[in-house]
Amino acid sequence: MSNKRPLIAHISIFLACAFWGLMAPLGKDAMTHGLTGLDMVSFRVAGGAILFWITSFFTTKEHVPTHDKLMLIGAGILGLVTNQCCYTVGLSITSPINSSVVTTSMPIFAMILSAIILKEPITGKKALGVLFGCTGAVALVMSSASAASDKVGDIRGDLLCMAAQLSFALYLALFSKLVRKYSVITVNKWMFTWATLIILPFTGTHVAAIDFANVSLQTWLETGFVVFFGTYLGYILMMIGQSTLRPTVVGVYNYVQPAVSVTVSILTGMGIMTLQKAIAIMLVCLGVWLVIKSKSKADMMRMKNEESVQNS
Repeated sequence: MSNKRPLIAHISIFLACAFWGLMAPLGKDAMTHGLTGLDMVSFRVAGGAILFWITSFFTTKEHVPTHDKLMLIGAGILGLVTNQCCYTVGLSITSPINSSVVTTSMPIFAMILSAIILKEPITGKKALGVLFGCTGAVALVMSSASAASDKVGDIRGDLLCMAAQLSFALYLALFSKLVRKYSVITVNKWMFTWATLIILPFTGTHVAAIDFANVSLQTWLETGFVVFFGTYLGYILMMIGQSTLRPTVVGVYNYVQPAVSVTVSILTGMGIMTLQKAIAIMLVCLGVWLVIKSKSKADMMRMKNEESVQNS
């Protein structure tokens, strides 16, 4: 069984990123045929909370002290409320291609915040990665600013999707130690619960106003995919992969998401590829790759200790 564990981890990561790549065009289509961004956010957080609570009844119970439950409110705000609100609403007004490409920039934001908050060193490779990534992101946003169609992109949506990645990176920098204390089911059960309690008072009346009778079956199936595969199963599969594979390996799979999203969006006519956008995508991917390949503070300490042992 132990020999199969790396294979299972690779398959899990790949499927999670593929689901997230499909979530962009499918979610976009649902939000142009009967639902809005706020509706989709509500279904994601409430659906995720219900699914994780149901799953928790069939998994090992974990005691979470009140202090940690309260801390998970902050994690829920940054990791879910702000992240999903910005991303989903951003996706509703920009192209699926742009939203998925911007999503891959999260490691760059995480690196910058880790340097500020966790005092992680910024190497030359990291700095070059940030330069390329930011240049690509600016080029992508500028291509949206001059676009006449949301198939190319919308600067407002691009900036909202970018804000979502900044929010999630801040969540990782501030709460990574807390979430590692518990299982993925326990953490997400409480985070989605708090997120639902925070979001629904503001979006509940909006959801209640949906003309359910005139929303097509296809739209509901697409929404179901976003909730079950893109949210619930995607989170679980990613955690399974992260528990076995090195962060650098996990990071490489970031490119699966835009590859799937770009391909599906172009084939279905939901997105348009331009030369400027292609160059921007390459710059963002190169920047993320450089950041992922650079050494962390832990890597440097480990190398220093190994050198000390060899020299002694």
